[in-house]
Amino acid sequence: MGKFLLGVLVGGIVTVLVLIICALAISKIFATKQPTVAANSVLVLSLSGEVPEAAPIGIDIPLLQTQPTPTVRDVWTSLHEAATDSRIKALVIQPRMLLAGWARLEEIRQDIADFKKSGKPVYAFLQGPGSREYYLATAADKIFLSPGDMLDVKGFHVEELYFKGTLEKLGIGVQVDHIGRFKDAGDIFTRTNMTPETREVLNQVLDQIYGDFCTTTGSGRRKSADDMKALIDMGPFLAAQAKATGLVDELGYEDEVYADLKKKTGVSNLNKTRIQTYFRAVPGSGDHLAMLVGEGDILRGDLSDSPQSGDTLSSGPFIKLVRQLRDDHNVKGVLLRIDSPGGDAVASDEILHELKLLSSKKPLVISMSDVAASGGYYISLTGTSVISYPNTLTGSIGVLYVRPNIHGLLDKIGIAEDGISRGKLADMEDLSQPLSDAAQQKLHESISATYRIFVTKVAAARKKTYDQIDALAQGRVWMGAQAEQNGLVDQLGGLDQAVALLRQKAHLPAQGKTNLILYPARKSLLELLTGASTESYADAAATAKLRKMLPELPGPAILKGGIMRLMPYRFVIQ
Repeated sequence: MGKFLLGVLVGGIVTVLVLIICALAISKIFATKQPTVAANSVLVLSLSGEVPEAAPIGIDIPLLQTQPTPTVRDVWTSLHEAATDSRIKALVIQPRMLLAGWARLEEIRQDIADFKKSGKPVYAFLQGPGSREYYLATAADKIFLSPGDMLDVKGFHVEELYFKGTLEKLGIGVQVDHIGRFKDAGDIFTRTNMTPETREVLNQVLDQIYGDFCTTTGSGRRKSADDMKALIDMGPFLAAQAKATGLVDELGYEDEVYADLKKKTGVSNLNKTRIQTYFRAVPGSGDHLAMLVGEGDILRGDLSDSPQSGDTLSSGPFIKLVRQLRDDHNVKGVLLRIDSPGGDAVASDEILHELKLLSSKKPLVISMSDVAASGGYYISLTGTSVISYPNTLTGSIGVLYVRPNIHGLLDKIGIAEDGISRGKLADMEDLSQPLSDAAQQKLHESISATYRIFVTKVAAARKKTYDQIDALAQGRVWMGAQAEQNGLVDQLGGLDQAVALLRQKAHLPAQGKTNLILYPARKSLLELLTGASTESYADAAATAKLRKMLPELPGPAILKGGIMRLMPYRFVIQ
């Protein structure tokens, strides 16, 4: 009986191994098979959900295969290539249920506007559009909306969740200390409403995004910003109302969009090529420059972790990647793309140290995405050029400490704890009791010192005095437009401006083409199955899905606690 069970077990293991080998072999075959682009093609820019900076995992197996999600770099490269590609006759934008931040939307909209300069027609087909989708659509020559649909453009709203009441019911207390009167990330645990400082900053954020939306969409629809503000107060719009007010051009279905395009282009047989296919068929051409993505909450991690897992940026493997680029003689320059609210103070400092070593060896330019705040801003302090969008959230130069106390919870569920120690502060990490006065004082000294280091490094990188930066710091979040005015970033712009500056620093011809190589690269099924920690990908996927459903929840960094350079709040502008 034992031999039989052993045989079954061995047979099962062998079967699994054979299946994995076959899957990997098929994956390899399909991964190396490059798709083709037909003549007389319409490039279809269909975007939904997040538009990531770092490349997600790709599964290249028939039946299991899904279209890879295009990154911001993929969109930028594809539209630049398509503008001069004789096979591409037009562009159709089809955005749905977008979750991308407003800085990324600025980048994509500018990429569409640049494509239009080719003279090729650009149409937008909207289904269930909100403000994000409409913002992109107004870059098009003509906007179509389904006849029975609605244009959900009605202004902007922001709100925060506060967990104090829930934690009190659970018997959990949270002790928070911070430097900077705007550094109020811990308020979600200790308050039930916004502070005056939070309201001040969020009003500034809304004013910037609302103003930019009205100006940009108004320009696209040949209306003034004031006209758009008046129209927004009338929203949302039924399809007929949207057309009557000039917000869209035509009411029609998808086949009618392409019928109109055939007349416009004079091509009777147009082929559709989705951008998910196009960026694989035309990966880019020109001088190779690296685009290094730092995306997510900054956490400490060892070299076995993935540098990008869901909402986290693990310092260990990220540093390994920085060193790899520093020592790669084929890399002529590096564009560091930051999308991070910050996180662990020590991890941020370690990353900055390695980036400085990189910048001393080869050209480096910083490009900020949606968020480059607190620790995300800290890692930009290499002394090299920093470029942000007007709608980037940045600054937040401050430090905080968050520590839970679960004594009440343990009492509620009948758990008692007893212990002994040597040393006055040996029990500082014991979460079953609140911090003593002496422990609080010790931690306050630590975050005060960390804040002074932060401000000093900003002053050195931005060539300002400590007092000048301290006045701009205090944990305050700035929009990119205000950060540029305050000297916290060098200029406003996106990938075009960052690439042009990097080419200049690398002594490459100004008019030459650039092939941005993404780091970390897109992971394959082989890397997923043979990775050191497959469970981490499942955890990351679950975390990312929860974040999409409840974006106001505390991020991974704040849940880990400790001394942090972390943006004060997480919010979604609806």
